Amino acid sequence: MAPEPSAHLKDLLTVGEVTARTGVSASALRFYEAEGLISAERNSSNQRLYRRHMLRRISLVLAARRLGIPLAEVAVVFTTLPADGPPSHRDWVRLSRVWKSELEERRLYIMNLERQLTACIGCGCLSMRSCDLLNPDDRLGTRGTGPVRLSEPD
Repeated sequence: MAPEPSAHLKDLLTVGEVTARTGVSASALRFYEAEGLISAERNSSNQRLYRRHMLRRISLVLAARRLGIPLAEVAVVFTTLPADGPPSHRDWVRLSRVWKSELEERRLYIMNLERQLTACIGCGCLSMRSCDLLNPDDRLGTRGTGPVRLSEPD
């Protein structure tokens, strides 16, 4: 797709400019494009050109990666963002609430795991003496295989 004639040249960035600005490789940009996370246009020489607001989308992808948010979840959230402009402050607040909630769930899971690691792996089993008190007759075995207590809330 050729850029619109009204598009100002300063609004269009080459692959090199985007990689220099974001630190993301050209192959990663192509991957993000293939996944529908960002979009590019083509000039008359068939070079990819990115609208400046794609820098924000790429930054959101990078932030999500640092938070451990899978790209599939990022793609779902991106369907709620404007495709033709940067996300608004309201968009970012909404998005950050979703990701904050996910991080809180992970934090609680890790805290639970840390507590259980100090005494019992839950029941996997590290101490037959403790297990005999906490899990007589292997009652936890009816809940599934492996350390079933690790996935249960305290």
